[in-house]
Amino acid sequence: MTQRIALYPGSFDPMTSGHLDVLRQAMRLFDEVVIAIGVHPGKAPMFSFDERVAFIRDSVADDGGKVRVVSFDGLVIDVAADHGAVALVRGVRDGSDLDYEMQMAGMNGRMAPDIVTLFLPASPEFRPITATLVRQIAAMGGDVAPFVPTVVAQALKAKFA
Repeated sequence: MTQRIALYPGSFDPMTSGHLDVLRQAMRLFDEVVIAIGVHPGKAPMFSFDERVAFIRDSVADDGGKVRVVSFDGLVIDVAADHGAVALVRGVRDGSDLDYEMQMAGMNGRMAPDIVTLFLPASPEFRPITATLVRQIAAMGGDVAPFVPTVVAQALKAKFA
């Protein structure tokens, strides 16, 4: 039997509870979910690739081997094909996310028609969470624990101590 693999791309800088919510939904649908962390030489992320991988691994330690983490710096469809993914997983929180994601899905679908894009809605309690807001709240000394996995909250607190 062929494994059904999905690719979940993003920066995950840092991993939020919203990312984790979408990942857990994808894990119920696919045999394996490859998290593809975008690494771009011109961008300076808050956390290194290795730190982001550690946050993800810690957050899904109970995944039963269903999650793999890789880096990429090119087209999402190319990394999806390289890892045998049949679908791209994208979380959507609201209409503005959907508008943007529909454009991306359309372009990706034209370039790689065999790879479908699957939109998974964020659960209501996670819809307002963005990595950008989490970083801003942490930088101003706010408590981000309700919005991120424990390991991320600890790392943010240490970074801004």
